[in-house]
Amino acid sequence: MSMRILRGRVLSFLSEPQGLDDAASYRYLEDGAISIVDGKITAVGDFDPAAVGDAAVIDHRPHLIMAGFIDTHLHYVQSQMIASYAGSLLEWLNSYTFVEEQKFSQQGHSSAVAGVFYDELIRHGTTTAVAYCSSAPQSVDAYFAEAEKRNMLMVGGKVMMDRNAPDALCDTAQSGYDDSKTLIERWHGRGRGLYAISPRFAITSTPAQLAAAQALVGEYPDCYVQTHLSENAAEITLSMELYPQAPDYTGIYEGYGLLGPKTLLGHCIHLNHRETGVLAETGSVAVFCPTSNLFLGSGLFDHERLSQHGVRIGVATDIGGGTSFSMLRTLDEGYKILQLRGQRLTPFNSFYMMTLGNARALSLEGTIGTVAPGCAADLVVLNSSATPAMALRMQTATQLVEELFLLQTLGDDRAIAEVYVAGAEAKSTLDGL
Repeated sequence: MSMRILRGRVLSFLSEPQGLDDAASYRYLEDGAISIVDGKITAVGDFDPAAVGDAAVIDHRPHLIMAGFIDTHLHYVQSQMIASYAGSLLEWLNSYTFVEEQKFSQQGHSSAVAGVFYDELIRHGTTTAVAYCSSAPQSVDAYFAEAEKRNMLMVGGKVMMDRNAPDALCDTAQSGYDDSKTLIERWHGRGRGLYAISPRFAITSTPAQLAAAQALVGEYPDCYVQTHLSENAAEITLSMELYPQAPDYTGIYEGYGLLGPKTLLGHCIHLNHRETGVLAETGSVAVFCPTSNLFLGSGLFDHERLSQHGVRIGVATDIGGGTSFSMLRTLDEGYKILQLRGQRLTPFNSFYMMTLGNARALSLEGTIGTVAPGCAADLVVLNSSATPAMALRMQTATQLVEELFLLQTLGDDRAIAEVYVAGAEAKSTLDGL
């Protein structure tokens, strides 16, 4: 049982920052040491040469070491359709998304895309993500097989959709249930894989299918649920036409018992007061997808309102409506959205959201998202001088908060110096690709 020690500046969050001066919300070590044994962190503290012993020391100074980034909502099957032009969500879905996702029933396509998708996650510092696969079961097999190969903690599931999409993409209420059940039995809890029951959204699921999803939740309460909610005005209108008995869009999922602490709801932009209260009461997670919301013109997420009402919040790239695999780029756009809302997103809050905040959204705090003993050694090493422009700005940055804002504003995959998954180097293996 050999020990490795990562040396560098170490930043880890302890709680959600309540302002720029909330130093109690994080721990920062100017010359820190992270001890790793068998893929887990065993100790964190100031570097002490006398305590190294036989451990192998990897010196990342002057770089910053943090918990690996976590992405709580994206579509790996949309990796080849990023930057597809369309005027709105429903046009985009019909023109590109449903066409692209049909390819995942073809032999070998899922595995080929999954390999590149995981490379991009690692390249951008993301060590855990929650993804929608396609309606084809083999897309789920490829997704989890690649995660297992790389020893990554990943959440995902087969999209359930039995109407308002091309026939080649649709399942049925029964086949969606059967396929999902088989995939849960095969992958949930295998290695580091976790399953998400995934009715795409109300428009593409009949009442019978949402009832089937409800049955799966009852049989597998430790699985996640993921779907979309209130992203676009036309989507809301059509959903209410399809479910006229529901009090509102949220009420559709509420009526089928799909809300709860392990439910991840993408977007949540246009929520009324009742809906906000239901999300808070059920502990469901509203997932903020900044680049996607801007790209599709969906609207501006109201972080302050949801937070004040006690709604749990995650943040995500939403590839391929989102336009970057980078959580740094995502939070840069998130900052701008909240500026337009008249709300303030501090750099500390941004990096909290990418790490511990999203771990909490997944109920995985204590497992990932923190640099602390007992947590997985899923880590990212950040170079704040990765580009000439960043290096020039760093010459005048004198505080940690300035460095974090620089990374968020100007950083991308070039700022990711290294990534560790369960203590093993991951990004360096991609060199030369």
